[in-house]
Amino acid sequence: MEPALRLQAEMTGLPGILDARAADAGQIACVRWQTLEDEIPAWDALAADASEPNPFFESWYLLPSLRHLPGAGSVRILRFDQDGKLAGLLPLVHAPRYYRWPVPHLASWLHANAFCGAPLVRCGSEQAFWTALLGWADRHAGLGLFLHLRGIPLQSPLNLALGEVLERQGREAAVVHRETRALLHSDLGADAYWEASLSGKKRKELRRQASRLAEEGEITFEHRTDAEGLPEWAAAFLALEASGWKGRAGSALASDAGTSALFRESLAGAAQRGRLERLALRLNGKPIAMLATFTAPPGAFSYKTAFAEDYARFSPGVLLQRQNLAVLGRSDIAWTDSCASADHPMIDHIWRERREIGRLSIAIGGPLRRALFHHLVRAETARSPSGEEA
Repeated sequence: MEPALRLQAEMTGLPGILDARAADAGQIACVRWQTLEDEIPAWDALAADASEPNPFFESWYLLPSLRHLPGAGSVRILRFDQDGKLAGLLPLVHAPRYYRWPVPHLASWLHANAFCGAPLVRCGSEQAFWTALLGWADRHAGLGLFLHLRGIPLQSPLNLALGEVLERQGREAAVVHRETRALLHSDLGADAYWEASLSGKKRKELRRQASRLAEEGEITFEHRTDAEGLPEWAAAFLALEASGWKGRAGSALASDAGTSALFRESLAGAAQRGRLERLALRLNGKPIAMLATFTAPPGAFSYKTAFAEDYARFSPGVLLQRQNLAVLGRSDIAWTDSCASADHPMIDHIWRERREIGRLSIAIGGPLRRALFHHLVRAETARSPSGEEA
């Protein structure tokens, strides 16, 4: 079968086409995502031993994403097995367009509410995984001109291993976009970090706002790591977020049945595994700021936060983040990714460390395809000041 037809057949799910190529370093296969629903324990074991933690590709987040979000029908999973165990996993699509250009390519699948695109790869299997993945892409290039990976932490051991494989193979690649976002990573305690991050004048203003807020009624902070009352908590969060500008813009989680279901199910899945932290600032029992965080030792990810805009003059979101600094005292969490956009107007002024996240494009296939990629990537990085060839 011709390569283009073979890839097309795989991505439309025709029987008998999915490929698994055995090698000394392991075995890689492109499978329908539904087949992994029977392998949750192996999937969870892989996540627990992953070189780079990524809750958004774990079973309890990726499966609800695929069940409830549009476009999931075209998603396949590249699974890598080594020594008889699941050792790598990456959701993949055959995309007919590259952003606004009609350029077909292979791409990792990442939706708007998934904030990290690092594949789940077992510690020690990084180079074997990348070698197998790139070999698979070469054999199944089909209509795709290159491989595009999104949401990759650029300073991670996983990405460094990719760089070593690319260099060894003499394979062209480029970071076509990079951004930095706020990261919490410090040996300081919560109080010391707060003082180091904010000026005395700003801290005084926040104390004043907290005092003024207390005049409105009883103030309580809630911190939970269990699943008790989670359905009600999730419903309150969805309502709080929808009450603000996201609701008016139609981008709140509650604005769409799919994202609402994803939020509820992923929180339940994380809580079931002891991987969810919930914070809430309440006024007379009513939440006016809320934060859901996924823990993925040694990291954590601030998944979603919301606050009541009617109380914006009291900075409830900042007051909640002051409480959130308690994570600095956890021995199992070394860093927390804000999952926020670059130059975020609130969190960037509190969290002083930064994490670089990039999009990578990688040459695949034969000489002609790689020559076309060379010209495409040179044109793209020339236009983008945040891109660079590798």
